[in-house]
Amino acid sequence: MILRPKQKYRLIRVCGIDVSLGCLIAQVSTSGYYRWRRQAEADPADHSDYLVIKEIFDNGKKKYGFRTIKMKLLEQGMVMNHKKIVRIMKKYGLQTKIRRKNPYKAIMMKSLEHRTFPNVLSRSFDQPVPYTVFCTDITYLPYNHRFAYLSVIKDVASGEVVAWHLAHHLEMGLVLTTLENLKRDHALHLRDVLIHSDQGFHYTNPLYIDMVSDLTMVQSMSRRGNCIDNAPIESFFGHLKDEVEYKTCKTFVEVYEKIEMYMEYYNGGRRQWDKQKMTPIQYRDHLLSLG
Repeated sequence: MILRPKQKYRLIRVCGIDVSLGCLIAQVSTSGYYRWRRQAEADPADHSDYLVIKEIFDNGKKKYGFRTIKMKLLEQGMVMNHKKIVRIMKKYGLQTKIRRKNPYKAIMMKSLEHRTFPNVLSRSFDQPVPYTVFCTDITYLPYNHRFAYLSVIKDVASGEVVAWHLAHHLEMGLVLTTLENLKRDHALHLRDVLIHSDQGFHYTNPLYIDMVSDLTMVQSMSRRGNCIDNAPIESFFGHLKDEVEYKTCKTFVEVYEKIEMYMEYYNGGRRQWDKQKMTPIQYRDHLLSLG
């Protein structure tokens, strides 16, 4: 004779043996035994309400939560507190099937929001004409147990820093303000200019993409994990960190003042061997005169 699980549960309870041992011998789960016991000892009123709730729950293909069940009960003329519905559902194991997110839909949405662009620059760093190719990136500057974040846009041909912004936080405003500064100072030279960056969160963000498009510029991106693809800006950050004593600063204002002074020096006072011993601004004017 084959006993059903409920009959086995009754035998375990009647015999009074250890539950774990009894379930092992009877080949049933201890969780099933305790669930059966809770139902067997349930309040008769709870059980009758459970039957009503279960019918609605099953009719809803086990997808109804307590809110929907409460509304369905009202349609039947029954008023039941939502806390009681939650308690009974939990007590009798009426677990709602959770609607899972479609992973392919999530991937599609992400691809529509954050986009990457091909490496149009392709390490062509020997540019003969200013205001045709820019590169940009972000670096951090530690000071007084804090960080300042520096965003820079540099002209690849002349080496001139055409825009920059220093901020307390690594938020989208950092790069968007840098573009605003670029627009303010160089609006006449931006049409069809290539602006190259890495594939960081800021540069794939739709806010940045839209702003670059509004400025009629063209985006280019390094291959993932290839910092050499953006070597001019990496080289600039290396020189800046060697030449600016920002780590001794006590306040953000001090860091800002040092960076501001360095930008003026770099563009107008720092001669570069590979730029015919000219400063970036002098070399820019020289290249423009050749055209």
